[in-house]
Amino acid sequence: MTTETTGAAESSTPAPPHGGVHAFDVARAHGVETMFTLSGAHVFPLYDAAVKAEPPMPIVDVRHEPTAVFAAEAIGKLTRTPGLAVLTAGPGVTNGVSPVAQASFAGSPLVVVGGRAPNNRWGTGSLQEIDHPPIFSTISKSASTARSVADIAPTMDEAFTLSGSSHRGPTFVDVPMDEFFNSAPATFASQGNATAAIEPDADALRQVAGLLAAAERPVLVLGTDVWADHAEEAALHFVTETGIPVISNGMGRGIVPGGHSQLVTKARSTSFNQADLVIVVGTPLDFRLGYGVFGGKDGATAARTVHLADSPGQVSGHAELAGSASGDLSSVFTGLLAALQSTPGSRPDWAPWLSTLQTEVAAATARDQELLTAAADPIHPARIYGELLPRLADDAVVIGDGGDFVSFAGKFVEPKRPGGWLDPGPYGCLGAGMGAAMAARIARPSSQVVLLYGDGAAGMSLMDVDTLVRHRLPVVMIVGNNSAWGLEKGPMQWLYGYDVAADLAPQTRYDQVVTALGGGGELVTDPKEIGPAIDRAFASGVPYLVNVMTDVDAAYPRATTGI
Repeated sequence: MTTETTGAAESSTPAPPHGGVHAFDVARAHGVETMFTLSGAHVFPLYDAAVKAEPPMPIVDVRHEPTAVFAAEAIGKLTRTPGLAVLTAGPGVTNGVSPVAQASFAGSPLVVVGGRAPNNRWGTGSLQEIDHPPIFSTISKSASTARSVADIAPTMDEAFTLSGSSHRGPTFVDVPMDEFFNSAPATFASQGNATAAIEPDADALRQVAGLLAAAERPVLVLGTDVWADHAEEAALHFVTETGIPVISNGMGRGIVPGGHSQLVTKARSTSFNQADLVIVVGTPLDFRLGYGVFGGKDGATAARTVHLADSPGQVSGHAELAGSASGDLSSVFTGLLAALQSTPGSRPDWAPWLSTLQTEVAAATARDQELLTAAADPIHPARIYGELLPRLADDAVVIGDGGDFVSFAGKFVEPKRPGGWLDPGPYGCLGAGMGAAMAARIARPSSQVVLLYGDGAAGMSLMDVDTLVRHRLPVVMIVGNNSAWGLEKGPMQWLYGYDVAADLAPQTRYDQVVTALGGGGELVTDPKEIGPAIDRAFASGVPYLVNVMTDVDAAYPRATTGI
């Protein structure tokens, strides 16, 4: 009798949770709503935790690990909460290296959890035994191993907190297989996304305000971190209050909506060449911005450069700066506006300068219209955008994955709202688009999601249309198919008079790949059929690819090589 009573009491005591539950609970506390992965036994406990949670967490399983990490990175970009990718040990983890590098360059909040060969077999040559953290240490904010089941929750919490704090970026944690399966009482409670904002230095902002008050031809550049730091409203208020001309960059696109009178991205060259002050906010002074050197051509005086960043480590160390400040970017904009308004004579009249740039924007828009309506045969890639733009809703998410073809997107697509543009960022990693499209469809279920593919990039990830189909994630894909690596073909001909390793198979039927995988698609060779094909794609309710044959000689007029 006593024995039976004791046994009943023991059986009513719940077993302590395994390591997967420890990791899962921290991820959910930090706002994770979807897990991206490719199945592997080293990480089964995390799947078990997700399936048995209340409510369960969706698991999106892909066909190649990079897609899982690109998807989690894009979730981080769109939601501004760290995305979660879970990779099995060895090659599963190392397949995630390029996406993690992309996240590092783009400042994307992302946590990658890797399986790891078991502790009790370490050093004996067990399956996929490799020390992952040293591989990731140079491309992530942290890379660590949770050595025991008791270490899993605090290690994960630190990774999520660090990833979501300025300056954002990827973190990596691996867990030995035996410790993932091991059980222990849950003694750690995550506080979630509780991070203190960095307050900018008031004196530094006053100095910048003085420069701005004295400027006759200022330009403001809004970059990705303005969106990532939740500073889009403060930025737009600053723009409208000051009347300063604006150029957008990366996910800074849409903060000042397309068509706004102060958005002068189409007059980029004139803006930068004639400016006397350029204020760059939330993006590095890299090759995309002339390394921070503006103006100074044809004997003109070079512009002064100001760099404003979300954290001290992001302020440029190579450019000659007239001023700088760092901290929470909403506070930066608010503080800078207050300092400007309190500066004597701080209401400079920039209307003539803005008018000059608006005239240039109007001229560029007129020139663009000729390309957007081109009836050329073969099809000019710009005609695709001429058909797409009037079909885009204000809340559409447009994703660029390609070289030359997507460069045209950067020229023509001006989002109406922030958070509506995704591209690989300064790392330039092709193949990122499919994962980003999955993330966009999940994060923005009611929005149009358009993936713009170069044909080279399409070949890197189209197999994951299978994932779109299995998980019922409709996406419109448009391929600008010039049957070449267009970004390389032209420059090689210019350098050598010939090109090699730059041609792809002519007129590849990427649309048939999609239909074979359960989606829809069609081939377009007549420019008049582009628009109707896009309409059918949006109406289909399935992953749908419009494969447009374009002119390989209609190259994007490039002003920089990135070197």
